[in-house]
Amino acid sequence: MPSPTPRSALLYLDHAATTPVRSEVRDAMLPFLSDEQYGNPSSGHAAGRAARAALDRARRGIADALGCEPGDVVFTSGGTEADNLAVIGAALRARMDDRPFRVIVSRTEHKAVIDAAHAVERLGGEAVFLDVDGEGRVEPQAAADAVRAGAAVLSVMWVNNETGVVQNIPALAGAAADAGVPFHTDAVQAVGKIPCAMDAPIAMLALSAHKIGGPKGIGALVVRDAGQITPVLHGGGQQRGIRPGTENVAGAVGLATAVELAVAEREEAMPRVRELRDRLASGIAAAVPGLAVTGDGAARAPHILHVTIPDLDGNALAIHLDQAGIACSTGSACSSGQSSPSHVLTAMGVQPERPYAPLRLSLSATTGDEAIDEVLRRMPTVIGQVRVLTAALRGST
Repeated sequence: MPSPTPRSALLYLDHAATTPVRSEVRDAMLPFLSDEQYGNPSSGHAAGRAARAALDRARRGIADALGCEPGDVVFTSGGTEADNLAVIGAALRARMDDRPFRVIVSRTEHKAVIDAAHAVERLGGEAVFLDVDGEGRVEPQAAADAVRAGAAVLSVMWVNNETGVVQNIPALAGAAADAGVPFHTDAVQAVGKIPCAMDAPIAMLALSAHKIGGPKGIGALVVRDAGQITPVLHGGGQQRGIRPGTENVAGAVGLATAVELAVAEREEAMPRVRELRDRLASGIAAAVPGLAVTGDGAARAPHILHVTIPDLDGNALAIHLDQAGIACSTGSACSSGQSSPSHVLTAMGVQPERPYAPLRLSLSATTGDEAIDEVLRRMPTVIGQVRVLTAALRGST
């Protein structure tokens, strides 16, 4: 096993898991984390009104960036809560309105959506899981066929958090709208990475701050029509009653700042990120026989590279990469600690006859050429060591 690398030499290529908080975001939040601005936005006095004004500015900033109305922005604790509110909230509203108590989601969704769909089943509803092709794409016609019988919501994520595969959201949202079914998309990995706005017939869109240089613990659900969902939390009437509870003003300000910066900088930053990702892919492929890029035939977001490497033990690879000072993921960070096959890869039909290791390397605008060079220098040694270890493990069983 390689010797641990000093922390100063850490190569961070796990930006799809989380990102460092940008200095601009930190500066914008600081007054609301001190004794300068600490009012409760529901209070009627001056301190409360100042907090309310900050929330309103945050909503306007997000709305301008995403092409929606400020009143559509509902702050949540993150992407997971936003997804749950969309899926379960839409299902509960449908049941109340005597509409089909049925949700339709793709098999490659984030676990927040998959598990929310299963929660609907436990409540007595129906969950339909759409198949994907070998590249991880949902066929719009399959979605159109599924919604024809009616549903509370169709949910398909814009960019897959493991593979980076981009779905045809305008076509999918259009199919749902034609059937009178609300469409929700998890855009956590899309905002600031690809053109992403509420100009398609999207009813609900989820986003998260910590994927784009903002703080953890804050996200939002953009809701076009509040009448299409019912709250899943209760107590207080904040945010039109859709998501009650005292708002996280500092977090909302941080989210808005992160969204505004990410969207404004996307056109300049992401082509360079894509070039770095492609150079990384080419370099690893040249050094690692048998490597396959997941979703290579589909449109992919510029910041995520997902590969599978044959004859490697995934757990051993994760340990050795960490020991070598390469911070990346051998799965989704939201499912850390699990050694079971990825539900995303399984849905895509990845069923190898021999062991393989999935590897996700994710970049951001802060990733430098030097980091890519150093990863390409260290990676072959790590993979060679893990191949030897994997062979030894197989030989002992």
